[in-house]
Amino acid sequence: MRPSRLCSVMIVILARAAAWLSLFVIFVVTVGPIGLRPVSPMPAHMERFAAFLIVGSLFGAAYPKRLLVTMAIVVVSAALFELAQHLVPDRHGIFADFVVKAAGGGLGVLTAGTIARTLGFG
Repeated sequence: MRPSRLCSVMIVILARAAAWLSLFVIFVVTVGPIGLRPVSPMPAHMERFAAFLIVGSLFGAAYPKRLLVTMAIVVVSAALFELAQHLVPDRHGIFADFVVKAAGGGLGVLTAGTIARTLGFG
């Protein structure tokens, strides 16, 4: 395997691991105790958008040839995370939160996926 191809494969492997790990971390923070939720000076809707923008970007970079499936994974995950909050005391899922998360994730998938395809990754 050529060094440039090996580098490309390693980047994809790392992106895939980071994508799934980041989705898991967001699940734990979303459905776990409220004390696990990180606090920042940004408004909550911007935090949600940014978190899913990162997740979507990682998935788009990790699976650039499967953008439709990747988009579905990110958007369905956002929906399931909001629904799962109804199973946890002191948490609540809201449709508006889902929309913000889905928008951030979708933008991330499309942007990073398009860049990764252009660069020949995946």
